[in-house]
Amino acid sequence: MSKGEGAMRRLARGLGVLAPLLVAASAQAQTAETLLAQREAYDAVRAKSILELQPFRNTVTATDAATGLEITLIDLNPNVGEWYLLQTRTAPDKAPANYHLENPDPGARRVVLEPEGPVLVVNGTRCHPWADAALSDARATGLAYAPICDGKLYLRNKVSGARTTLEATAEFLRDNVWGGETIVRFVRDNFFRDSQLETGEAVGRATDGPGAGPAPMLTNFELGERPVISTLLDMALEGGDAKRMAVGLWYPAAGVPGVFASTFQPRYIADAVMQGPGQANRLDGIEARATGYMIAFDMAQFDIGYAVGTDHPDLGWSPRPPGNIRPRGMPGPDGLRNADPLVMLGMVNPEIAHRAVATFTAGFKRQHGAFKYGDMAGFNYGHHYGFIEKGVILSKLWPGLSTLYALTDGSLHMKTWEEGDNALLPQIRFARQNGVPILEFDPETGMGAPGDRVTKWGPGNWSGSAKAELRTLRAGACMARAGGTRYLIYGYFSTATPSAMARTFQAYGCDYAMLLDMNALEHTYLAVYARKGGQVHVEHLVPGMALIEKKVSGGAILPRFIGFADNRDLFYLTRKDP
Repeated sequence: MSKGEGAMRRLARGLGVLAPLLVAASAQAQTAETLLAQREAYDAVRAKSILELQPFRNTVTATDAATGLEITLIDLNPNVGEWYLLQTRTAPDKAPANYHLENPDPGARRVVLEPEGPVLVVNGTRCHPWADAALSDARATGLAYAPICDGKLYLRNKVSGARTTLEATAEFLRDNVWGGETIVRFVRDNFFRDSQLETGEAVGRATDGPGAGPAPMLTNFELGERPVISTLLDMALEGGDAKRMAVGLWYPAAGVPGVFASTFQPRYIADAVMQGPGQANRLDGIEARATGYMIAFDMAQFDIGYAVGTDHPDLGWSPRPPGNIRPRGMPGPDGLRNADPLVMLGMVNPEIAHRAVATFTAGFKRQHGAFKYGDMAGFNYGHHYGFIEKGVILSKLWPGLSTLYALTDGSLHMKTWEEGDNALLPQIRFARQNGVPILEFDPETGMGAPGDRVTKWGPGNWSGSAKAELRTLRAGACMARAGGTRYLIYGYFSTATPSAMARTFQAYGCDYAMLLDMNALEHTYLAVYARKGGQVHVEHLVPGMALIEKKVSGGAILPRFIGFADNRDLFYLTRKDP
C-alpha cells in the first residue's frame, strides 16, 4: 500500500465517525450507509467523476408529475451550502441535463428540493426552474452567472476565461510544440530574467511614521532614521506619498479601511533576522537591493473567498513527476480529467462583488503544481497541489504542502497540511495548496522560521536552477499578528529567491508564509478597490498590472476577476457586513 493509499484509508475511517453528525445536519441528509459508500468512492484509486470525489454530498430525487421529468438536487457539501448540481432526466435510461447552481449567501439562504411537487425552495421562495423555462433562459443568456429563483440562486454558465498574450503564447508552445516547455524556459531565463526588477537608493530619512497596521519590518535603524526610497506603488496612501515610502513602515490605503501597504528592500533587514533563526541562503547583490511591497489585510474586517479559473489549475496529471507513479487507468491524480459537469469561472459572484476590497492571483497551474525532483516526487502521486472551492473537493489536499484554507466558522488558517487535518474536510469552505513552506511556525520561539526546503531547489519545487542562479518575480502570502489583530499579508517581490522571501517575511513578524505564483505580472497580480467620492477606483501594486484590465466604451475599467471571467484562480476579500 502506498503512503497516499494509507492516508486515504485513515481518512475513510474518520469519515465513518463523522457520518452520524452529517446525517443529523439536514432533514434530507443521506443515510449513514450512503455516506460510507460515498466515502469508499472518494477513497478508490480509479477513474471517477467529480461527484464521486464529494464524500459529503446529499442527493434528493423526485419526479415532476406535470412534466414527467426526474428532478435531482445534489447538495455537494451540506455543511457549506454554496454549490449544487441540479439534474433533469426525461427517462431513467437517458443522460441527465446538468445545471451547476450557486447560493451566494449560504449564511442566510437554505436550498432544498421538496419531493412533493417537486419544488425548489430557497428561504421561502418556491420555484420550478425546470418547468417554466427559467433554466433554459438562464443558460441562453451566456452570462457567467445567470440569476434564477427571483435572483436568490445563480446558474453558472461555461464561458471563456481571459488571458494575456504572453500567457496564451506560453500555453500554445507548451501544448502544441515539441519541446515547448524548454523554449518557454529559455526565453524566460534569457530575456525576462529580472524583467520586473525595481530598485533605488535612499532619497531621505523618515522622521516619523503613520504607526498603523501590522508591526513594522525589523531593521538596524533607530526609530525615525529609516531610509525613504522611491517606489512605483500604484495605490493612494493616507499620511504618505505612494512614490516615497519609508522602508518597512505601514501606511493605510486611502479609501480602503483595514488595508495597509509597506515597501522593503531585503538589504535593510535587521542583522538579527538575517543571521537566524533558521537556515537560508545568503542574498545576492541584486535581490538584496530589489524593491518589493507588502499589502496587509485586517482579517477582523474582511471575509475571504477562493475561485478556480476557467482553465487553471487543471485536474489532470502534471508532466513533472515520473510516469511510474501514475496508477493504470487514472486520468489524473484524483481520478479526474476535468470537473465536468461543474463549471469553473475564475471570477467573483456579482451579488457580492460590490463588497470586494481586493483580489489577487492564487497559485500555480497544475502543469507546474507538482514535484519533479526530490523525495516528494516519488510518492502521493508526486504531491499535486490540492484545492477546494465552496466546500467542493476538486483536488485532494496532500500532507507536507503549504495550505491556505478557511472554515465554515469564518476562520482563516495557513499551515503545512498533515494527515490528521483531513478531519476538517467537512467544514472547509476553500483551500489552496502551493508547494512547501517559506516560513513555518516555531513553537519554541513563537515566530516563523525558514522552512527546511527553502535552500533546496529541486526538493522544494521552487523553479529556477539548482545553483539558485535564477531570481524571478515572485509573490507569496503570510499570516501575522500585531496588537491583538490578525493580518493576512500579500508579498510582491520584484525579483527574489525563496531565501530572500523567507528573511523578508521573518522581518515583518510573520509566523507562517507560503509561495503563491511567479514569473509574470498576471501571475503576481493584486488589485484593491478604493471607494472615493462615491466612485470605486481600481488600484494596483505596480502600474504594469493595470494593462491586464479590460476597458469598455468611455474608457471605464472592467476589473479582472470582478468584471469578467479569468483563466486563472484567485482569492478575493470582501468587507464584512456591519
